[in-house]
Amino acid sequence: MTARLIDGKTIAADIRQEVGEGVEELIAAGGPRPGLATVLVGENPASQTYVRMKRKVCGELGIESFGHELPADASQEEVEKLVKELNADPKVHGILVQLPLPAGLDEEAILRAIDIEKDVDGFHPVNIGRLAQKGREPLFVPCTPAGCITLLKKAGAELEGANAVVAGRSNIVGMPAALLLVKENATVTICHSRTRDLASVCREADILIAAIGRPEMIRGDWIKPGAYVIDVGINRVDDPEAKRGYRLVGDVAFDEAKEIAEAITPVPGGVGPMTIAGLMQNTLRSARRAMS
Repeated sequence: MTARLIDGKTIAADIRQEVGEGVEELIAAGGPRPGLATVLVGENPASQTYVRMKRKVCGELGIESFGHELPADASQEEVEKLVKELNADPKVHGILVQLPLPAGLDEEAILRAIDIEKDVDGFHPVNIGRLAQKGREPLFVPCTPAGCITLLKKAGAELEGANAVVAGRSNIVGMPAALLLVKENATVTICHSRTRDLASVCREADILIAAIGRPEMIRGDWIKPGAYVIDVGINRVDDPEAKRGYRLVGDVAFDEAKEIAEAITPVPGGVGPMTIAGLMQNTLRSARRAMS
């Protein structure tokens, strides 16, 4: 059996179309044009690429984009001052501080400085705290973990009662993904570098979310037959035959896993497109809230 591909590009394209239509409807109803402000500190090439992509999609969907760049040696006070200015700007409905921040900056304090109603990345401690508490709902959920859940649902995975394994416990993906699965009534195991016999734990998973950051670490024989596999990893590996001298792979050995799983995301083209689509959704939601 060869697994069905969970096509993140197509699903994300549908979401972006819905957001574009929602922006037009909001403006036609007399509401504000949604505005997203990005804050980039330093010159991390990957971060620059991500911010550029986000601004490009904003333009395609009619969302106003405000780009702010600070040098790598910007002080804590300078970054927090910029965030507070954006909090006060009525044209800005979402604030995204691109992570990771340069060493020496207090990431927690900067995220806490973002107005919770403009925290479209979903990383404000209060939003994460609400996500972790039963019966409470965050204003926004982190976009990549939310995208994982959407992909699972679109693929037809039964989340309620499922045995779910999240490999990775980062604040950005692993922990929020686990919390979202709990809210879907799955039974969740979180794995990490000190998990004993990781392979055996993964083999018990009806649903496996891999967010480790190590290329093809999860092998095909770690996959339970019929499992749903979401591969969040995106890693460069050397490949002399590739045009750029490298190729992108996930945290899962795709060619092996696809022969065992029920459904699996490709890398690239799986989770990645969902992150930006979710960010646009959250920005539109914030603008609608501002109107009401």
